[in-house]
Amino acid sequence: MDERVMGRSGQRASVVGLGTWQLGADWGDVDDKEALSVLETAAESGVTFFDTADVYGDGRSEEIIGTFLSGRPDLHVLVATKMGRRVEQIPGNYVLDNFRAWNDRSRRNLGVDRLDLVQLHCPPTPVYSSDEVFDALDTLVAEERIAAYGVSVETCAEALTAIARPNVASVQIILNPFRMKPLYEVLPAAREAGVGIIARVPLASGLLSGKYTKDTVFAADDHRTYNRHGEAFDQGETFSGVDFAQGVEAAAEFAALAPEGWTPAQLALRWIIEQPGVTTVIPGARNPEQARANAAAGKLPPLPEETVTAIRELYDRRIKDQVEHRW
Repeated sequence: MDERVMGRSGQRASVVGLGTWQLGADWGDVDDKEALSVLETAAESGVTFFDTADVYGDGRSEEIIGTFLSGRPDLHVLVATKMGRRVEQIPGNYVLDNFRAWNDRSRRNLGVDRLDLVQLHCPPTPVYSSDEVFDALDTLVAEERIAAYGVSVETCAEALTAIARPNVASVQIILNPFRMKPLYEVLPAAREAGVGIIARVPLASGLLSGKYTKDTVFAADDHRTYNRHGEAFDQGETFSGVDFAQGVEAAAEFAALAPEGWTPAQLALRWIIEQPGVTTVIPGARNPEQARANAAAGKLPPLPEETVTAIRELYDRRIKDQVEHRW
């Protein structure tokens, strides 16, 4: 699979990575054996980038990745984790002492001396404008606790503020055919600054897989149930902020645009990969079959121009007015 440079860090990541939120929590149960099988299948399929966070399963996702990689010293995988969501979300918690403590915990979970890439995990908006915060991150690099750092953001405005910081290696942002606003300013600014873009929620929490109907019911411990209206965290993380019923209708139209032999999910992933400035896209996978199918999108041919145009028309007609004013 093709790899791209992760911005200023010089690190390389496969164009399709693996998001591992589902291996920790918030998507229902995934046992350890199945989780390890997902990681193994992704790696065998050419994935060289895993994205995790210290809050996913309160460290379980990190631990599973650490266990997997300790048994596969032959693999080169860039592992990005995140920090900051295990405490009250106030700017005053984003200080060097806390960073060191969070960093120590993630290094233990992952079984490494130095973390490849650490991202602030959608912190309060003022954090992105704090010189002290980014000085502290620079200190972690100087202490060789981390090789590079980036940010994960909710809004395009937060992304642009972070991109202006001289040592930010990457920005992780929601980008998919139902969330196109980052194409306007964020991706061009990232390209100009040499900042990597990690595209998350690429399937709009599964909407773009085309598998759901208006009657689909998710488990009580699945964020697609308990965070549908932003009850637990930012609503944009669930179905990209799109109303579920309307999203199902739009997703059916989207699925009809898939070229012969492609799944709707592969169409969505391929569309993201082809956006100038994207470094990697990080779909999740609950089983090896999903991991293999997602990775295959990194090896598909370019989309026909008429398909690209149809995807944009669908977004403008069905989705744009729901999401662009918020994120």
